[in-house]
Amino acid sequence: MKDPQHLSIDTAMAANRPLHGESVYERLREEIRSGTLRPGARLTETEMAERLAVSRTPVREAIRRLEAEGLVTHQPRTGAAVRSLDYPEIMELYEMRTVLEGTAARLAARAASPVELEELSAINEEMAAAGEDAAARVRLNHQFHARLFDAARNRFLLKSIGSVASTMLILGPSSMESAARSRQAVEEHRAVLAALQARDGAAAEAAMRQHMERAQLARLHILRRATAGASE
Repeated sequence: MKDPQHLSIDTAMAANRPLHGESVYERLREEIRSGTLRPGARLTETEMAERLAVSRTPVREAIRRLEAEGLVTHQPRTGAAVRSLDYPEIMELYEMRTVLEGTAARLAARAASPVELEELSAINEEMAAAGEDAAARVRLNHQFHARLFDAARNRFLLKSIGSVASTMLILGPSSMESAARSRQAVEEHRAVLAALQARDGAAAEAAMRQHMERAQLARLHILRRATAGASE
């Protein structure tokens, strides 16, 4: 399973290259993820095309794809805009993420190969060693979860997780950009790994659920600080 956010980060690295078709979609998707295009931001075809130096056709198609993913919505009289999530929606999103990722951990405890468990451990240790490299911490965290989803061996679960991961982009930058949160996440990953290596599905699910609850708390702290900053 390819990691959508990992692909977006790779696209951002090529931000200065001429944009055509697929890359317009990837650029706008990355701008939503990074917070450059914030919730509520209008997506006017003419302005987007001028800024990205492309025709309106690829911009129109990109907006349609983002709307199909639930990242963009059409508002009366104002047109397309980046979707906003209210507080109940954010809580529901994390509730679903907790259920899905907990289930993935339980299934992976049964189905993951020794090689996959070794790779998960290696990714987590690279994340621990990333230090002040925020981009590396974000990338490795995405890799850890993506490899775990693969190890669960359930295509229907992957599809559901992909839908949730796409909506998560609206919330903006990853909490792994915080060095303190990243260190906590590494320890939480180690607890999941210990349960996976013991082939204890119940313990793996419980550890992952706790990890998701900590992630939810970190996200709420980020949103609270952003709201406080906007009101000053």
